[in-house]
Amino acid sequence: MTQDVEMKEQLPLSNSLSSSSTPSTLQHLKEIASLIETGAHAREVRRIVRAVRLTMALRRKLKASVLSAFLNSVLTPGSDAHARLVSYLPKEDEHDMEVDTASSIIQAPVKHLLPEIEIFCYLLVLIFLIDKKKYSEAKACSSACIARLKIINRRTVDVLAARLYFYYSLCYELTGDLAEIRGNLLALHRIATLRHDELGQETLLNLLLRNYLHYNLYDQAEKLRSKAPRFEAHSNQQFCRYLFYLGKIRTIQLEYTDAKESLLQAARKAPVAALGFRVQCNKWAIIVRLLLGEIPERTVFMQKGMEKALRPYFELTNAVRIGDLELFRSVAEKFSSTFSADGTKNLIVRLRHNVIRTGLRNISISYSRISLADVAKKLRLDSPNPVADAESIVSKAIRDGAIDATVDHANGWMVSKETGDIYSTNEPQMAFNSRIAFCLNMHNEAVRALRFPPNSHKEKESAEKRRERQQQEQELAKHIAEEDDDEF
Repeated sequence: MTQDVEMKEQLPLSNSLSSSSTPSTLQHLKEIASLIETGAHAREVRRIVRAVRLTMALRRKLKASVLSAFLNSVLTPGSDAHARLVSYLPKEDEHDMEVDTASSIIQAPVKHLLPEIEIFCYLLVLIFLIDKKKYSEAKACSSACIARLKIINRRTVDVLAARLYFYYSLCYELTGDLAEIRGNLLALHRIATLRHDELGQETLLNLLLRNYLHYNLYDQAEKLRSKAPRFEAHSNQQFCRYLFYLGKIRTIQLEYTDAKESLLQAARKAPVAALGFRVQCNKWAIIVRLLLGEIPERTVFMQKGMEKALRPYFELTNAVRIGDLELFRSVAEKFSSTFSADGTKNLIVRLRHNVIRTGLRNISISYSRISLADVAKKLRLDSPNPVADAESIVSKAIRDGAIDATVDHANGWMVSKETGDIYSTNEPQMAFNSRIAFCLNMHNEAVRALRFPPNSHKEKESAEKRRERQQQEQELAKHIAEEDDDEF
Protein backbone atom coordinates (compact mmCIF):
# COMPACT_ATOMS: atom_id res chain seq x y z
CA MET A 1 0.00 0.00 0.00
CA THR A 2 2.80 2.37 0.83
CA GLN A 3 4.47 1.61 -2.48
CA ASP A 4 1.26 2.34 -4.34
CA VAL A 5 0.88 5.64 -2.55
CA GLU A 6 4.45 6.60 -3.33
CA MET A 7 3.96 5.79 -7.01
CA LYS A 8 0.80 7.85 -7.18
CA GLU A 9 2.62 10.78 -5.65
CA GLN A 10 5.48 10.56 -8.10
CA LEU A 11 3.36 10.52 -11.27
CA PRO A 12 2.31 14.18 -11.12
CA LEU A 13 5.94 15.16 -10.50
CA SER A 14 7.11 13.37 -13.66
CA ASN A 15 4.33 14.99 -15.64
CA SER A 16 5.28 18.41 -14.36
CA LEU A 17 8.90 17.80 -15.27
CA SER A 18 8.03 16.73 -18.80
CA SER A 19 5.74 19.71 -19.27
CA SER A 20 8.35 22.14 -17.94
CA SER A 21 11.02 20.67 -20.19
CA THR A 22 9.13 21.84 -23.31
CA PRO A 23 9.12 25.67 -23.56
CA SER A 24 5.70 27.29 -23.59
CA THR A 25 4.52 29.91 -26.07
CA LEU A 26 5.05 32.59 -23.42
CA GLN A 27 8.66 31.55 -22.94
CA HIS A 28 9.22 31.62 -26.71
CA LEU A 29 7.80 35.14 -26.88
CA LYS A 30 10.11 36.28 -24.09
CA GLU A 31 13.10 34.80 -25.92
CA ILE A 32 12.07 36.67 -29.06
CA ALA A 33 11.72 39.90 -27.04
CA SER A 34 15.22 39.33 -25.66
CA LEU A 35 16.51 38.84 -29.22
CA ILE A 36 14.86 42.10 -30.30
CA GLU A 37 16.38 43.91 -27.34
CA THR A 38 19.85 42.59 -28.21
CA GLY A 39 19.42 43.64 -31.84
CA ALA A 40 18.20 47.10 -30.82
CA HIS A 41 21.18 47.71 -28.52
CA ALA A 42 23.68 46.37 -31.07
CA ARG A 43 21.82 48.05 -33.97
CA GLU A 44 21.75 44.76 -35.89
CA VAL A 45 18.72 44.61 -38.15
CA ARG A 46 19.32 40.94 -38.95
CA ARG A 47 18.40 40.01 -35.38
CA ILE A 48 15.08 41.85 -35.75
CA VAL A 49 14.44 39.99 -39.01
CA ARG A 50 15.15 36.71 -37.27
CA ALA A 51 12.79 37.64 -34.44
CA VAL A 52 9.99 38.34 -36.93
CA ARG A 53 10.51 34.93 -38.56
CA LEU A 54 10.33 33.19 -35.18
CA THR A 55 7.17 35.14 -34.35
CA MET A 56 5.37 33.99 -37.49
CA ALA A 57 6.14 30.40 -36.55
CA LEU A 58 4.22 30.95 -33.28
CA ARG A 59 1.26 32.68 -34.92
CA ARG A 60 -1.14 29.74 -34.62
CA LYS A 61 -0.33 29.28 -30.91
CA LEU A 62 -1.19 32.80 -29.78
CA LYS A 63 -3.95 33.13 -27.18
CA ALA A 64 -5.38 36.09 -25.32
CA SER A 65 -4.12 34.78 -21.97
CA VAL A 66 -0.59 34.29 -23.30
CA LEU A 67 -0.52 37.74 -24.87
CA SER A 68 -1.84 39.34 -21.69
CA ALA A 69 0.87 37.66 -19.61
CA PHE A 70 3.52 38.67 -22.14
CA LEU A 71 2.38 42.30 -22.11
CA ASN A 72 2.53 42.31 -18.31
CA SER A 73 6.09 40.98 -18.41
CA VAL A 74 7.61 43.31 -21.04
CA LEU A 75 5.60 46.53 -20.62
CA THR A 76 5.19 48.65 -17.52
CA PRO A 77 1.70 48.06 -16.06
CA GLY A 78 -0.29 51.26 -16.08
CA SER A 79 1.57 52.77 -19.02
CA ASP A 80 -0.35 54.08 -22.03
CA ALA A 81 0.86 51.33 -24.35
CA HIS A 82 0.06 48.58 -21.82
CA ALA A 83 -3.43 49.90 -21.07
CA ARG A 84 -4.22 50.39 -24.76
CA LEU A 85 -3.05 46.94 -25.87
CA VAL A 86 -4.71 45.07 -23.01
CA SER A 87 -8.02 46.78 -23.81
CA TYR A 88 -7.99 45.19 -27.29
CA LEU A 89 -7.63 41.65 -25.95
CA PRO A 90 -10.77 39.64 -25.10
CA LYS A 91 -11.17 38.13 -21.65
CA GLU A 92 -10.15 34.45 -21.64
CA ASP A 93 -10.59 31.60 -19.20
CA GLU A 94 -9.44 32.49 -15.68
CA HIS A 95 -7.55 29.21 -15.24
CA ASP A 96 -5.38 29.99 -18.26
CA MET A 97 -4.72 33.45 -16.90
CA GLU A 98 -3.58 32.07 -13.56
CA VAL A 99 -1.17 29.60 -15.14
CA ASP A 100 0.43 32.16 -17.44
CA THR A 101 0.70 34.87 -14.83
CA ALA A 102 2.21 32.40 -12.41
CA SER A 103 4.90 31.45 -14.90
CA SER A 104 5.64 35.12 -15.54
CA ILE A 105 5.99 35.80 -11.82
CA ILE A 106 8.41 32.91 -11.36
CA GLN A 107 10.76 34.16 -14.09
CA ALA A 108 10.68 37.78 -12.83
CA PRO A 109 11.32 39.41 -16.17
CA VAL A 110 12.87 42.83 -16.64
CA LYS A 111 10.62 45.64 -17.83
CA HIS A 112 11.54 46.83 -21.33
CA LEU A 113 11.05 50.41 -22.45
CA LEU A 114 12.56 50.10 -25.94
CA PRO A 115 10.43 51.32 -28.86
CA GLU A 116 11.19 48.04 -30.65
CA ILE A 117 9.57 46.04 -27.87
CA GLU A 118 6.51 48.28 -27.84
CA ILE A 119 6.06 47.99 -31.62
CA PHE A 120 6.58 44.21 -31.36
CA CYS A 121 3.73 44.05 -28.83
CA TYR A 122 1.50 45.97 -31.25
CA LEU A 123 2.39 43.47 -33.98
CA LEU A 124 1.51 40.47 -31.79
CA VAL A 125 -1.85 41.90 -30.72
CA LEU A 126 -2.72 42.94 -34.28
CA ILE A 127 -1.95 39.49 -35.71
CA PHE A 128 -4.03 37.87 -32.97
CA LEU A 129 -7.03 40.14 -33.63
CA ILE A 130 -6.91 39.52 -37.39
CA ASP A 131 -6.71 35.75 -36.90
CA LYS A 132 -9.71 35.90 -34.55
CA LYS A 133 -11.59 38.04 -37.15
CA LYS A 134 -12.05 40.94 -34.71
CA TYR A 135 -11.61 43.50 -37.46
CA SER A 136 -12.99 46.56 -35.68
CA GLU A 137 -10.53 46.11 -32.79
CA ALA A 138 -7.78 45.36 -35.31
CA LYS A 139 -8.47 48.63 -37.14
CA ALA A 140 -8.26 50.60 -33.89
CA CYS A 141 -5.07 48.80 -32.86
CA SER A 142 -3.38 49.30 -36.24
CA SER A 143 -4.33 52.99 -36.36
CA ALA A 144 -2.87 53.55 -32.88
CA CYS A 145 0.31 51.73 -33.89
CA ILE A 146 0.71 53.74 -37.12
CA ALA A 147 0.36 56.98 -35.14
CA ARG A 148 3.13 55.73 -32.83
CA LEU A 149 5.37 54.72 -35.73
CA LYS A 150 5.24 58.21 -37.26
CA ILE A 151 7.23 59.64 -34.35
CA ILE A 152 9.78 56.78 -34.10
CA ASN A 153 12.81 57.14 -36.37
CA ARG A 154 15.01 54.08 -35.72
CA ARG A 155 16.40 51.73 -38.36
CA THR A 156 15.88 48.74 -36.10
CA VAL A 157 12.12 49.46 -36.13
CA ASP A 158 11.89 49.42 -39.95
CA VAL A 159 11.44 45.64 -40.24
CA LEU A 160 8.63 45.60 -37.68
CA ALA A 161 7.09 48.71 -39.24
CA ALA A 162 6.96 47.08 -42.69
CA ARG A 163 4.93 44.19 -41.27
CA LEU A 164 2.61 46.56 -39.46
CA TYR A 165 2.02 48.58 -42.64
CA PHE A 166 0.91 45.37 -44.36
CA TYR A 167 -1.52 44.37 -41.59
CA TYR A 168 -2.76 47.96 -41.31
CA SER A 169 -3.86 47.86 -44.95
CA LEU A 170 -5.20 44.32 -44.58
CA CYS A 171 -7.54 45.33 -41.73
CA TYR A 172 -9.17 48.03 -43.82
CA GLU A 173 -9.32 45.82 -46.90
CA LEU A 174 -11.13 43.07 -45.00
CA THR A 175 -13.76 45.59 -43.86
CA GLY A 176 -14.10 47.23 -47.29
CA ASP A 177 -12.72 50.59 -46.17
CA LEU A 178 -9.50 50.57 -48.17
CA ALA A 179 -10.08 54.03 -49.67
CA GLU A 180 -10.05 55.64 -46.20
CA ILE A 181 -6.34 55.03 -45.61
CA ARG A 182 -4.99 56.03 -49.05
CA GLY A 183 -3.95 59.49 -47.86
CA ASN A 184 -2.35 58.03 -44.76
CA LEU A 185 -0.40 55.50 -46.84
CA LEU A 186 0.89 58.29 -49.08
CA ALA A 187 2.02 60.23 -46.00
CA LEU A 188 3.75 57.14 -44.62
CA HIS A 189 5.50 56.57 -47.95
CA ARG A 190 6.75 60.15 -47.90
CA ILE A 191 8.04 59.71 -44.33
CA ALA A 192 9.76 56.43 -45.24
CA THR A 193 11.43 58.13 -48.22
CA LEU A 194 12.73 60.99 -46.08
CA ARG A 195 14.07 58.51 -43.52
CA HIS A 196 15.69 56.34 -46.24
CA ASP A 197 13.64 53.37 -45.07
CA GLU A 198 13.85 51.33 -48.28
CA LEU A 199 11.99 48.27 -46.94
CA GLY A 200 9.16 50.54 -45.81
CA GLN A 201 9.11 52.25 -49.20
CA GLU A 202 8.83 48.86 -50.95
CA THR A 203 5.98 47.74 -48.71
CA LEU A 204 4.07 51.02 -48.86
CA LEU A 205 4.46 51.33 -52.64
CA ASN A 206 2.93 47.87 -53.09
CA LEU A 207 0.13 48.72 -50.67
CA LEU A 208 -0.63 51.91 -52.58
CA LEU A 209 -0.61 50.07 -55.92
CA ARG A 210 -2.97 47.46 -54.45
CA ASN A 211 -5.17 50.26 -53.13
CA TYR A 212 -5.42 51.92 -56.54
CA LEU A 213 -5.92 48.66 -58.45
CA HIS A 214 -8.65 47.57 -56.00
CA TYR A 215 -10.73 50.50 -57.28
CA ASN A 216 -9.52 50.14 -60.93
CA LEU A 217 -7.53 53.39 -60.76
CA TYR A 218 -4.86 52.19 -63.18
CA ASP A 219 -3.75 55.64 -64.37
CA GLN A 220 -3.08 56.86 -60.83
CA ALA A 221 -1.24 53.63 -60.04
CA GLU A 222 1.03 54.04 -63.07
CA LYS A 223 1.75 57.70 -62.23
CA LEU A 224 2.73 56.73 -58.68
CA ARG A 225 4.85 53.80 -59.84
CA SER A 226 6.70 55.84 -62.46
CA LYS A 227 7.55 58.66 -60.02
CA ALA A 228 8.43 56.51 -56.99
CA PRO A 229 12.15 56.27 -56.16
CA ARG A 230 14.00 53.25 -57.57
CA PHE A 231 16.39 51.08 -55.56
CA GLU A 232 17.47 47.49 -55.20
CA ALA A 233 14.80 45.14 -53.83
CA HIS A 234 15.25 44.13 -50.18
CA SER A 235 12.40 41.62 -49.89
CA ASN A 236 11.65 38.89 -52.39
CA GLN A 237 7.98 38.83 -51.38
CA GLN A 238 7.58 42.56 -51.95
CA PHE A 239 9.40 42.35 -55.28
CA CYS A 240 7.05 39.57 -56.42
CA ARG A 241 4.05 41.68 -55.49
CA TYR A 242 5.49 44.66 -57.35
CA LEU A 243 6.00 42.57 -60.50
CA PHE A 244 2.42 41.27 -60.28
CA TYR A 245 0.93 44.76 -59.95
CA LEU A 246 3.19 46.03 -62.74
CA GLY A 247 1.99 43.18 -64.97
CA LYS A 248 -1.65 44.09 -64.32
CA ILE A 249 -1.02 47.75 -65.13
CA ARG A 250 0.84 46.88 -68.33
CA THR A 251 -1.98 44.54 -69.39
CA ILE A 252 -4.63 47.23 -69.04
CA GLN A 253 -2.37 49.62 -70.99
CA LEU A 254 -2.15 47.10 -73.88
CA GLU A 255 1.59 46.56 -73.33
CA TYR A 256 1.24 42.80 -73.44
CA THR A 257 4.90 41.89 -73.99
CA ASP A 258 6.09 43.73 -70.87
CA ALA A 259 3.08 42.44 -68.94
CA LYS A 260 3.86 38.84 -69.85
CA GLU A 261 7.47 39.20 -68.72
CA SER A 262 6.48 40.74 -65.37
CA LEU A 263 3.76 38.19 -64.61
CA LEU A 264 5.87 35.16 -65.49
CA GLN A 265 8.77 36.52 -63.45
CA ALA A 266 6.47 37.08 -60.45
CA ALA A 267 5.12 33.53 -60.71
CA ARG A 268 8.63 32.13 -61.00
CA LYS A 269 10.08 34.09 -58.07
CA ALA A 270 7.12 33.47 -55.73
CA PRO A 271 7.66 30.88 -52.97
CA VAL A 272 6.15 27.43 -53.38
CA ALA A 273 4.00 27.95 -50.28
CA ALA A 274 2.34 31.04 -51.82
CA LEU A 275 -0.11 28.98 -53.87
CA GLY A 276 -2.86 31.61 -54.09
CA PHE A 277 -0.45 34.26 -55.34
CA ARG A 278 1.00 31.95 -57.98
CA VAL A 279 -2.51 31.02 -59.15
CA GLN A 280 -3.36 34.70 -59.67
CA CYS A 281 -0.12 35.29 -61.56
CA ASN A 282 -0.81 32.32 -63.83
CA LYS A 283 -4.38 33.44 -64.53
CA TRP A 284 -3.27 36.86 -65.73
CA ALA A 285 -0.27 35.41 -67.59
CA ILE A 286 -2.55 33.00 -69.48
CA ILE A 287 -4.84 35.83 -70.60
CA VAL A 288 -1.88 37.98 -71.66
CA ARG A 289 -0.34 35.14 -73.66
CA LEU A 290 -3.66 34.54 -75.41
CA LEU A 291 -3.88 38.25 -76.24
CA LEU A 292 -0.38 38.02 -77.71
CA GLY A 293 -1.55 35.17 -79.97
CA GLU A 294 0.30 32.48 -78.02
CA ILE A 295 -1.22 29.23 -76.73
CA PRO A 296 0.03 28.24 -73.25
CA GLU A 297 1.28 24.68 -72.82
CA ARG A 298 -0.94 22.11 -71.13
CA THR A 299 1.59 21.78 -68.29
CA VAL A 300 0.73 25.32 -67.20
CA PHE A 301 -2.79 24.19 -66.30
CA MET A 302 -1.65 20.93 -64.66
CA GLN A 303 0.59 22.44 -61.98
CA LYS A 304 0.17 20.89 -58.56
CA GLY A 305 -2.69 22.45 -56.63
CA MET A 306 -3.82 24.68 -59.51
CA GLU A 307 -5.84 22.31 -61.69
CA LYS A 308 -9.25 23.30 -60.28
CA ALA A 309 -8.53 27.05 -60.14
CA LEU A 310 -7.21 27.15 -63.73
CA ARG A 311 -9.94 24.96 -65.22
CA PRO A 312 -12.02 27.89 -66.61
CA TYR A 313 -8.89 29.30 -68.25
CA PHE A 314 -8.05 25.91 -69.70
CA GLU A 315 -11.44 25.72 -71.44
CA LEU A 316 -11.06 29.33 -72.59
CA THR A 317 -7.63 28.54 -74.04
CA ASN A 318 -9.07 25.54 -75.83
CA ALA A 319 -11.75 27.72 -77.46
CA VAL A 320 -9.13 30.25 -78.58
CA ARG A 321 -6.85 27.49 -79.89
CA ILE A 322 -9.63 25.97 -82.00
CA GLY A 323 -10.88 29.36 -83.15
CA ASP A 324 -14.50 28.46 -82.41
CA LEU A 325 -16.39 31.67 -81.69
CA GLU A 326 -19.53 29.85 -80.47
CA LEU A 327 -17.52 27.76 -77.99
CA PHE A 328 -15.75 30.91 -76.82
CA ARG A 329 -19.09 32.59 -76.09
CA SER A 330 -20.41 29.60 -74.16
CA VAL A 331 -17.23 29.36 -72.01
CA ALA A 332 -17.31 33.11 -71.31
CA GLU A 333 -20.95 32.86 -70.17
CA LYS A 334 -20.43 29.66 -68.19
CA PHE A 335 -17.57 31.06 -66.08
CA SER A 336 -18.69 34.69 -66.10
CA SER A 337 -18.79 34.91 -62.29
CA THR A 338 -15.29 33.42 -61.98
CA PHE A 339 -13.82 35.85 -64.50
CA SER A 340 -15.54 38.78 -62.77
CA ALA A 341 -14.13 37.75 -59.40
CA ASP A 342 -10.64 37.47 -60.89
CA GLY A 343 -10.92 40.87 -62.57
CA THR A 344 -10.24 39.41 -66.03
CA LYS A 345 -13.70 39.70 -67.60
CA ASN A 346 -12.88 42.87 -69.54
CA LEU A 347 -9.71 41.25 -70.86
CA ILE A 348 -11.66 38.24 -72.10
CA VAL A 349 -13.86 40.56 -74.17
CA ARG A 350 -10.66 41.58 -76.00
CA LEU A 351 -10.01 37.92 -76.86
CA ARG A 352 -12.93 37.75 -79.30
CA HIS A 353 -10.79 39.24 -82.07
CA ASN A 354 -8.05 36.69 -81.36
CA VAL A 355 -10.54 33.83 -81.64
CA ILE A 356 -11.71 35.09 -85.03
CA ARG A 357 -8.13 35.53 -86.20
CA THR A 358 -7.17 32.01 -85.09
CA GLY A 359 -10.17 30.53 -86.88
CA LEU A 360 -9.30 32.53 -90.00
CA ARG A 361 -5.71 31.26 -89.87
CA ASN A 362 -6.94 27.67 -89.69
CA ILE A 363 -9.21 28.29 -92.68
CA SER A 364 -6.40 29.82 -94.75
CA ILE A 365 -4.20 26.78 -94.04
CA SER A 366 -6.96 24.29 -94.92
CA TYR A 367 -8.29 25.94 -98.10
CA SER A 368 -6.41 27.33 -101.07
CA ARG A 369 -9.55 29.21 -102.13
CA ILE A 370 -12.82 29.74 -100.23
CA SER A 371 -15.74 32.11 -100.62
CA LEU A 372 -16.25 34.89 -98.09
CA ALA A 373 -19.76 33.56 -97.36
CA ASP A 374 -18.27 30.21 -96.32
CA VAL A 375 -15.67 32.06 -94.21
CA ALA A 376 -18.46 33.88 -92.36
CA LYS A 377 -20.32 30.60 -91.88
CA LYS A 378 -17.26 28.78 -90.51
CA LEU A 379 -16.40 31.68 -88.19
CA ARG A 380 -20.07 31.75 -87.03
CA LEU A 381 -20.39 35.50 -87.40
CA ASP A 382 -23.80 36.61 -86.10
CA SER A 383 -23.85 40.10 -87.64
CA PRO A 384 -26.59 41.44 -89.98
CA ASN A 385 -24.22 41.42 -92.99
CA PRO A 386 -21.79 38.53 -92.34
CA VAL A 387 -20.18 38.56 -95.82
CA ALA A 388 -19.14 42.21 -95.54
CA ASP A 389 -17.83 41.62 -92.01
CA ALA A 390 -15.90 38.55 -93.19
CA GLU A 391 -14.33 40.61 -96.00
CA SER A 392 -13.31 43.30 -93.51
CA ILE A 393 -11.86 40.75 -91.08
CA VAL A 394 -9.90 38.98 -93.83
CA SER A 395 -8.53 42.28 -95.17
CA LYS A 396 -7.39 43.37 -91.73
CA ALA A 397 -5.75 39.99 -91.05
CA ILE A 398 -3.85 40.21 -94.34
CA ARG A 399 -2.70 43.75 -93.56
CA ASP A 400 -1.52 42.73 -90.06
CA GLY A 401 0.37 39.74 -91.45
CA ALA A 402 -1.73 37.16 -89.60
CA ILE A 403 -2.44 35.23 -92.83
CA ASP A 404 -0.73 35.10 -96.21
CA ALA A 405 -3.60 35.46 -98.68
CA THR A 406 -5.35 37.79 -101.10
CA VAL A 407 -8.98 38.86 -101.50
CA ASP A 408 -10.74 38.58 -104.84
CA HIS A 409 -13.41 41.25 -104.41
CA ALA A 410 -15.01 40.58 -107.80
CA ASN A 411 -15.74 36.91 -107.14
CA GLY A 412 -15.94 37.18 -103.31
CA TRP A 413 -13.11 34.73 -102.64
CA MET A 414 -10.19 34.50 -100.28
CA VAL A 415 -7.18 32.98 -102.06
CA SER A 416 -4.43 31.59 -99.82
CA LYS A 417 -0.81 31.62 -100.93
CA GLU A 418 1.46 28.61 -100.65
CA THR A 419 3.19 28.33 -97.30
CA GLY A 420 6.96 28.71 -97.63
CA ASP A 421 9.73 27.11 -95.65
CA ILE A 422 9.88 28.91 -92.31
CA TYR A 423 13.49 27.83 -91.80
CA SER A 424 14.51 29.95 -94.78
CA THR A 425 13.42 33.06 -92.85
CA ASN A 426 14.82 34.80 -89.77
CA GLU A 427 12.06 33.54 -87.43
CA PRO A 428 14.04 30.59 -85.97
CA GLN A 429 16.98 32.90 -85.28
CA MET A 430 14.70 35.40 -83.53
CA ALA A 431 13.13 32.63 -81.44
CA PHE A 432 16.53 31.32 -80.33
CA ASN A 433 17.69 34.85 -79.60
CA SER A 434 14.70 35.52 -77.32
CA ARG A 435 15.28 32.27 -75.42
CA ILE A 436 18.98 33.00 -74.95
CA ALA A 437 18.19 36.52 -73.74
CA PHE A 438 15.68 35.08 -71.26
CA CYS A 439 18.24 32.63 -69.84
CA LEU A 440 20.93 35.30 -69.55
CA ASN A 441 18.51 37.66 -67.82
CA MET A 442 17.50 34.96 -65.32
CA HIS A 443 21.20 34.21 -64.62
CA ASN A 444 21.95 37.89 -63.99
CA GLU A 445 18.98 38.22 -61.63
CA ALA A 446 20.09 35.13 -59.70
CA VAL A 447 23.59 36.60 -59.30
CA ARG A 448 22.16 39.93 -58.12
CA ALA A 449 19.91 38.12 -55.63
CA LEU A 450 22.90 36.57 -53.84
CA ARG A 451 23.46 38.09 -50.42
CA PHE A 452 26.71 38.22 -48.46
CA PRO A 453 27.39 39.45 -44.90
CA PRO A 454 28.90 42.95 -44.81
CA ASN A 455 32.72 43.19 -44.83
CA SER A 456 33.05 39.40 -45.14
CA HIS A 457 36.13 39.83 -47.31
CA LYS A 458 37.92 42.04 -44.77
CA GLU A 459 37.70 40.12 -41.50
CA LYS A 460 38.04 36.44 -40.75
CA GLU A 461 35.17 34.64 -39.05
CA SER A 462 35.75 33.27 -35.57
CA ALA A 463 34.55 29.85 -34.46
CA GLU A 464 31.83 31.34 -32.26
CA LYS A 465 30.53 33.58 -35.03
CA ARG A 466 30.59 30.65 -37.43
CA ARG A 467 28.47 28.55 -35.07
CA GLU A 468 26.03 31.42 -34.59
CA ARG A 469 25.79 31.94 -38.35
CA GLN A 470 25.19 28.24 -39.00
CA GLN A 471 22.49 28.17 -36.32
CA GLN A 472 20.77 31.17 -37.89
CA GLU A 473 20.91 29.55 -41.32
CA GLN A 474 19.29 26.40 -39.95
CA GLU A 475 16.52 28.42 -38.29
CA LEU A 476 16.03 30.37 -41.50
CA ALA A 477 15.60 27.17 -43.49
CA LYS A 478 13.18 25.87 -40.88
CA HIS A 479 10.94 28.93 -40.73
CA ILE A 480 11.12 30.15 -44.32
CA ALA A 481 8.04 28.14 -45.32
CA GLU A 482 5.93 29.61 -42.52
CA GLU A 483 7.13 33.10 -43.40
CA ASP A 484 6.30 32.75 -47.08
CA ASP A 485 2.88 31.33 -46.31
CA ASP A 486 2.14 34.27 -44.03
CA GLU A 487 3.45 36.87 -46.48
CA PHE A 488 1.06 35.83 -49.24
